Amino acid sequence: MRVTNPPGVFGNEKSLAPGPNTRDGVLNVRKPSGPTSHDIVDKVRRFTGTKRVGHAGTLDPLASGVLVVFVGKATRMIEYMPGEPKVYTAGLLLGLATDTGDITGTTIEEASAENLTEDQLRSAVKKLRGVIEQVPPMHSAIKRDGKKLYELAREGKTVERAPRRVTIYDIEMQDFAAGEKATATLTVSCSSGTYIRTLCEDIGKQLGLPACMSSLVRNKVGRFGFDDAWDMDELGKLATDGRIEEALLPISCALVDLPGLICSEEQSFLLKRGNPIEYEGTEAPGVLLSMTDQNGVLVGVGVILKENARLIVKPEKILV
Repeated sequence: MRVTNPPGVFGNEKSLAPGPNTRDGVLNVRKPSGPTSHDIVDKVRRFTGTKRVGHAGTLDPLASGVLVVFVGKATRMIEYMPGEPKVYTAGLLLGLATDTGDITGTTIEEASAENLTEDQLRSAVKKLRGVIEQVPPMHSAIKRDGKKLYELAREGKTVERAPRRVTIYDIEMQDFAAGEKATATLTVSCSSGTYIRTLCEDIGKQLGLPACMSSLVRNKVGRFGFDDAWDMDELGKLATDGRIEEALLPISCALVDLPGLICSEEQSFLLKRGNPIEYEGTEAPGVLLSMTDQNGVLVGVGVILKENARLIVKPEKILV
């Protein structure tokens, strides 16, 4: 048994493919503004001829940018993909608030922002770095009693939402335009679960002004970046030409941040049948491992456990 870090596969994503005649893999998709994330999933189903498709991290219809889509067996690995940091470029509009927190909603408050200065805004933005609490917006996909909050919002209902802790690793103001309705562009690096439109509203609250998000681009999710993403026209052409596999990344690319374990043929045999194997590496109990066979093919994910005086790897999720 040899322990190693998984090979780096993010040097040039578009040059990688999981091999011919397969519909199992990961797509780094560049979502346009307009369609829902579910719309993109439906298109990928048609492009790949595969019903089993899911995504890691919803983008609202207004938002564009990186949407990581899992195809076929890869859907079983969604929960193990490192979903952060997430990096966004957001448009901030000050002087107007909406019921959805973004420019697509109905206006609920207006006020003049003409006295706002760039220094005042920069000061307010800086205060939001670090661990903060956010109350999820009503127009979100969080479920309450089996119903999504945005469904309740459409019925005119508002329910209590518990605040959540999120981390703003970095936030910078890129530009500022003063006026009755002031505007700015923000670059935000944050943890999973962060609502950028709520962040925009919170900036406004610090300044005593209504505010909302006017645009949003997701530039990065973990190691998946905007420049390496495929737009829908590119994917459509590949599908038409029967070459959609060229855009699929190996399933293991979603697990690249997990410690790796290369298994012997016998160990792979045992793991695939749900049996644990002995562990001789340096990782501690409780650590998840990405397990591959001698040919570099992903076997699955296992967890290190202590059993009596020895360490074992128990299979958590196996690709068979």
